[in-house]
Amino acid sequence: MEEIADFAQWSLDTIRAEGATFSWLEELRFEWTPATALALEQILNGKTIVLITDEKRKWLQEYILSSINPDRLERPPVPIVSIDSLYPHFNNISGGDMIDIIEDMVNISLKREYFFWYIGAGNNKRSDIAKRKDNSYFWIFDEDYANSFNLKSYDAHLDIKLLQVYRLFDLSLNGAMFGEVDVTS
Repeated sequence: MEEIADFAQWSLDTIRAEGATFSWLEELRFEWTPATALALEQILNGKTIVLITDEKRKWLQEYILSSINPDRLERPPVPIVSIDSLYPHFNNISGGDMIDIIEDMVNISLKREYFFWYIGAGNNKRSDIAKRKDNSYFWIFDEDYANSFNLKSYDAHLDIKLLQVYRLFDLSLNGAMFGEVDVTS
């Protein structure tokens, strides 16, 4: 029986296997590992991902929603929805009371079995609902935050890097689902 790999080492090996274009991720793997391990563990425990992006990353939201569960499934499907599909007027909410109402609706709809995955600028109001939950997962720009993988919004290669990070996430999800890597340690 093959030994299950440690997620930090597995991530490093996977980054290196992807080639030189992924080398920038090597130095950020210490941010990547704990935040992503928590998200993967929640997925393995059956929680639904509620995906939220800032407006500039809507393209990535659509990409993730369309590619995480392809038509030719090679793994069990992952439950994922966007906050916009749950509440189409999400951009119009303001203030803590409205966020409370939306959060209550999500809690009732998903029976508290979900976590937020936010991708975007840290100072964007769309991040506020995710920042209220300790189990949220972030790919956040220009801000240090718990359970986050930090990137720079002014990086000229940000879009390419986001796609590469998603590739690593997808590979990590496969590894976790198929028992190749332990995300609980």
